[in-house]
Amino acid sequence: MDITLFTPITNDVLSFLISASLVSAYHLFLRHKIKINPAYTVQSVNMIARTAWVETIMQDEKNGVLAVQTLRNSTMAATFLASTSVLLIIGVLTLSEQGEKLEAHWHALNMIGAIHPMLWMVKLLLLLLDLFVAFFSFSMSIRIYNHVGFMINVPLRLNHKMLTPAHVATHLNRAGYFYSLGMRSYYYLIPLVFWLFGPHFMLAATIVMLIVLYRIDRAPDIMTMNFSDID
Repeated sequence: MDITLFTPITNDVLSFLISASLVSAYHLFLRHKIKINPAYTVQSVNMIARTAWVETIMQDEKNGVLAVQTLRNSTMAATFLASTSVLLIIGVLTLSEQGEKLEAHWHALNMIGAIHPMLWMVKLLLLLLDLFVAFFSFSMSIRIYNHVGFMINVPLRLNHKMLTPAHVATHLNRAGYFYSLGMRSYYYLIPLVFWLFGPHFMLAATIVMLIVLYRIDRAPDIMTMNFSDID
């Protein structure tokens, strides 16, 4: 092994591990906060809203058209994002074929990282893995949204044990979970893309991304106050 490559490669590996650890710690922090306050994040508030929405829709059979239209909008959004992930996968594969031509330009600002063809391919593979996770998540979201479209229009008067509002809401929240997971995969593309320019850019992008995510994920204080009053 070339000793001169050891330190730069170590910098790249450490930057990736630190970045992944920061993202994992952030989501563990959110999970801990949600246990204390179920209305702490926008995602948890949306779960509460979806559950209440399903109960409202299923109690009145006249709301069937509204349910189908709402689910169609969610399905179209997930379909667009799944298609986008496929296009990005093709773009990364194209980039891998032209690695030798582009490496010199991409590494122009790489001051502390390694410049090695194998490491470049590892970075692209991680980009592909992240995009495949996004594609799978949005595809699962579409699949479950379609199932919910059939279940939510079953009248409550049939008294079906497996098609209660709580059961349907659970499926709808699963679809929302996969949609959120796909978006998180998209967000993590930012540090991975900046990693191509150097490990220091990856760490900076991760920190900025987490700051922005916290502002996006945090539910407005008025929702938290209203939840506390109800509780």
